[in-house]
Amino acid sequence: MNKAFVRESDVTDEMCPRCGAAGIPVQRETLRAQLVEAAWHSISDPGNFCPTPTCDVAYFDGFQRVVTTADLRHPVYPKDPQAPLCACFGLTRDDIDQDLAEGGVARTRACVQRAQSAEARCVECSATGHSCVADVQRYYMQHRRQG
Repeated sequence: MNKAFVRESDVTDEMCPRCGAAGIPVQRETLRAQLVEAAWHSISDPGNFCPTPTCDVAYFDGFQRVVTTADLRHPVYPKDPQAPLCACFGLTRDDIDQDLAEGGVARTRACVQRAQSAEARCVECSATGHSCVADVQRYYMQHRRQG
């Protein structure tokens, strides 16, 4: 199959030096936007985001250098469960829970539509540099089943 039609993996073979989770590769622009200046200079390209909510490593590189959540400019999901799932548009778990309590999807759907539009700035706003759509949908579906 032509490689143009094959989706690249969202994870690398590089593992977080603290928790062992597979890293999510991030661009330099993401590191610059998410980290205080001194911290983003301390790891090399490519950087990786550690997706484990309880691990204090935010980013790491192939040389086992780490930057912790203390060096983030602001709280990020999933490291901080109160941070917005959608960093571009501010959709939180509470917003989704409110949709579920009301039996609707207005907030969730509006955020997903905006996140898929040209106004989304995922590379700068998201800790992973990727769209939040999968996380938003996953949270919604998991909690819908519980309700």
